[in-house]
Amino acid sequence: MHNPHEIQNPTGSMAPSVLRAVSGLDESDLGLLGYFRILNRHRGALLLSAFAGALAGLFIALPQTPLYQARVSLEIQGLNENFLNMKDFSPTSAGSVSYPDFDIQTQVRILESHSLAARVLDKLGTEKQSELARDSGRLSTWKSALGLSSTQPVSRARAVEAAAAHLHVRSSNNNRIVEAFYDAPDPQLAADFANTLANEFIEQNLEARWKATERTGEWLTRQLADLKTKLEKSEDELQAYAQAAHLLFTGDQEKENVSEEKLRQLQAELTRAQSDRVAKQSKLELANSAPAESLPEVLDDLPLRDSQIKLTDLHRQRAELTTALTPAHYKVQRIEAQIAELEADLKRNRTNILSRIHNEFEASQRREKLLAADYSAQSALVSKQAGKAVHYNILKREVDTNRRLYEGTLQHVKEAGVASAMRASGIHVVDPATPPSRPYRPDVPRSSVMGLLTGFFVGAAFFLMREKANRTLQQPGDAPACLRLPELGLIPAARLDRHMGNLPTKQFEEPLEVVNWRHTPSMMADSFRGTLTSILFSKPAGDRPRVLVLTSANPSEGKTTVVTNLAIALTEISRRVLLIDADMRRPRIHELFDLKNDFGLSDLLKARTPLHRDPVDVMVQRTAVPGLYALPSGSMEAGASDLLHSPRLAELLIKMRGVFDTILIDTPPMLHLPDARLLGKLSDAVVLVVRAGETTRDVAMAACQRFQEDGTPLLGTILNGWNPALNHYGYDYKNYQAYYAQRNGDMVR
Repeated sequence: MHNPHEIQNPTGSMAPSVLRAVSGLDESDLGLLGYFRILNRHRGALLLSAFAGALAGLFIALPQTPLYQARVSLEIQGLNENFLNMKDFSPTSAGSVSYPDFDIQTQVRILESHSLAARVLDKLGTEKQSELARDSGRLSTWKSALGLSSTQPVSRARAVEAAAAHLHVRSSNNNRIVEAFYDAPDPQLAADFANTLANEFIEQNLEARWKATERTGEWLTRQLADLKTKLEKSEDELQAYAQAAHLLFTGDQEKENVSEEKLRQLQAELTRAQSDRVAKQSKLELANSAPAESLPEVLDDLPLRDSQIKLTDLHRQRAELTTALTPAHYKVQRIEAQIAELEADLKRNRTNILSRIHNEFEASQRREKLLAADYSAQSALVSKQAGKAVHYNILKREVDTNRRLYEGTLQHVKEAGVASAMRASGIHVVDPATPPSRPYRPDVPRSSVMGLLTGFFVGAAFFLMREKANRTLQQPGDAPACLRLPELGLIPAARLDRHMGNLPTKQFEEPLEVVNWRHTPSMMADSFRGTLTSILFSKPAGDRPRVLVLTSANPSEGKTTVVTNLAIALTEISRRVLLIDADMRRPRIHELFDLKNDFGLSDLLKARTPLHRDPVDVMVQRTAVPGLYALPSGSMEAGASDLLHSPRLAELLIKMRGVFDTILIDTPPMLHLPDARLLGKLSDAVVLVVRAGETTRDVAMAACQRFQEDGTPLLGTILNGWNPALNHYGYDYKNYQAYYAQRNGDMVR
């Protein structure tokens, strides 16, 4: 537990956490529980508002014309856009086999369109068109009852508007089902309209696709004729240029011209001739440098090889004969003749082979020179035709492009013709509409419940707004939360004690200012005693305030009632108490205690004699309450409150401190009068009295701000005139009522 002196800081403010502990304010008071308590105080008016809303809903629903609602459900599937390669052909294709959500929403908007509603009305006929256009609202019902309805024929535009207004289409995000609802006074008419709407929607979809395909085919046919003309023109230009440039091409595709082909052939022949010349030159050089009999051509020649063998054999025979015969022998000479003839033949053959090698080299060399000359001439010709070939290729590419466009467009024209002949639709009726068995509107129970809830919430909003707009301090905890000051006490309204029999009725009522003396066993008297306890414990032990100024921000907030009853409560604990009436404009202390007011505070402040010479018994008057003395306001004169600026006021309070235990000063309202501020500077503390339901937060804050600017310590606030029955403390005070009733009964016994 915190001591009271730990709660208040030097400026009189309080920490928020400790403030809630002192004032009993918790967080729930500012949330839903606070709203519940506000509504609970006005529960009777809330019930009346809810009942009025229910009656209003009932009266609104009863006169309405019964409406029947028919439902038809459709499945919307995406067509195969790539059928007959139409996906690559149509620029408006969805590009996917699945049907995206935005396409479903597009179909929903088409179902709700006025053009489709007009088709349905044309299909149903004029008689049903007039019935559908009939207004079924509450205003038309009252007009019919009063005989004020119009008998003029319904125009087509109005019929279409009415039909579209009664149509509602709904789709889901996770499937392809679309539901259409139509309201009509006749159940069969509602079902007919819904089914006709589905059929016309499917038919309109087919017609739209067929017309789009037909228009596409017509456009493609026109484009095909233009492409054919362009292709023929480009081909003619290509052929004319080829003839003018003397360009000859081979092959079906005309990929190569004759000159280039001939150049490639000459290049190949020249390469082969050069190779052949090199080979023959090599043979010739070998024949010139090596012996003839060692040449490969000689060694590989079969006749020479046979002759060489024969020559060898003849040499062998001659050797054999010379061993036995002389060289002059005819056999030896015959062999010699054969050897000479064979050697001459071998020499002649070798000479022929060498001559052939030389001739072959010269022939190959000549052929190479001729091919080189032809290649150079052909290269010059090809270079001359290269520029012409570039332009020719440009013309040829244009011809190829036009040909491909023509062939592709021709294919699409054939496909469009096939597609226009096929009437395919991706819309199917899942559940056809059937005549409903009972109307769906007006729903009397639902309207009554909605009216009940509406009345309740409107009433709740009204009372909550009124409570929030009310800036007055109404219940315990409001002043601490607003002013950051302790709440010293709660003074209940006098009618509570009268209700419990603690106070007399109004016609025999004694002043409430002395209720603590005249009616001790009462709730009001006990509340003053509780307030006094808070004041005594507001400072550390032995340092209680002895001079207290009680004031209020505005008049009629009960400060005089509080100060007199606190003074009486102090006398009950054997304290000598002085009650000073510093309200010189409307003094009341002398009237409450039957005292004379011919001498008082104003007279003491005007006097010229020193205060210490006058005895206290002469200055103050003894009241009928033991231990309570009073100093009335004194003679009333103009500008009497200016006397409070006199230094004699401080001397007076110092002198009274030495005689009395506690001094209580009753002052006028301080917001527009300076009296309380002047007295507060000379006192120990100031207590601010506020009246529940009358003192506003702004006024109370302005009063506290004045004292804080003056440096005057504020002890706390006292909430006066509080009615516990209007807030959440009412239950506790019911227990107090039972307690006081039981106590009074015991006293009677």
